[in-house]
Amino acid sequence: MSLRIACVGEAMIELAISGNTAGVGVAGDTLNAAVYLTRANPDLQVDYITCLGDDPFSLQIRDFIENQGIGCDNISILPGRTPGLYAITTSPEGERSFTYWRETAAARSLFAGPGEADFSVLAGYDVVYLSGITIAILPHPVRLALIDWLVQSDVHVVFDSNFRPRLWEDTATARTITTLLWACADIALPSVDDEMDLFGETHEQVRQRFAELGVRGALKQGADGPASLGEPVSQNYPPARNVVDTTAAGDSFNGAYLGAVLAGATQADALMAAHLCASEVVGIRGAITPRVQE
Repeated sequence: MSLRIACVGEAMIELAISGNTAGVGVAGDTLNAAVYLTRANPDLQVDYITCLGDDPFSLQIRDFIENQGIGCDNISILPGRTPGLYAITTSPEGERSFTYWRETAAARSLFAGPGEADFSVLAGYDVVYLSGITIAILPHPVRLALIDWLVQSDVHVVFDSNFRPRLWEDTATARTITTLLWACADIALPSVDDEMDLFGETHEQVRQRFAELGVRGALKQGADGPASLGEPVSQNYPPARNVVDTTAAGDSFNGAYLGAVLAGATQADALMAAHLCASEVVGIRGAITPRVQE
């Protein structure tokens, strides 16, 4: 029986603005990771866990997820609600900026029960993949209840802090919750820049903190290549041949790394596969590379 993986988070509608027109797409950090995880290891059963509305844009999101070979059976449909939306605009100098409309998105109702939070949707999965964005959009009591559920369950937790300050009520809360999640993570996939921003640490202090934590995973360091967590690995990582757009570089790394690890790859091979995947992704515009034709 194949491993069951739940990728949990928010899938959004993306508007790529060009002059007076906009291209409409689908995006989301844990969704991006789910796509690359599915491609890296097709033997896995990868499901996406989120809440959507019953509007045409929600249907577009669901169709996109299904077309990527990702399970949709545990996506909750909330009548009358809508997904989050964001727009990408580009300055004359080529700098990209993002404007978000997500405060009332359906995904913020993840795990909402008639009384207490309900995590039964996660029961039966072998692995749960979460990010800091997933956690930040939840009400604080639900965050705490989710962490308690994860600690008490047998599920393996994969976490990427993916720190976005605007989603959190304050930095102190983000630090507290992120620290709790690092403590219960079986595989940690932090980015050094996010950890430096969140905890006010130097690069070396971030590396030392994760070394003391003893968790397996990878510390993403951009073009420098990843640092291995939990197992010493010494190897050189080739630079990306062409950097066009860094969107989803970290998400694709996470998906490829997790796919390799769950296929039984060595730590060194998993890190290299993830780095090469991310290097390919930064060479195209957008989050998702075209599928390679068989």
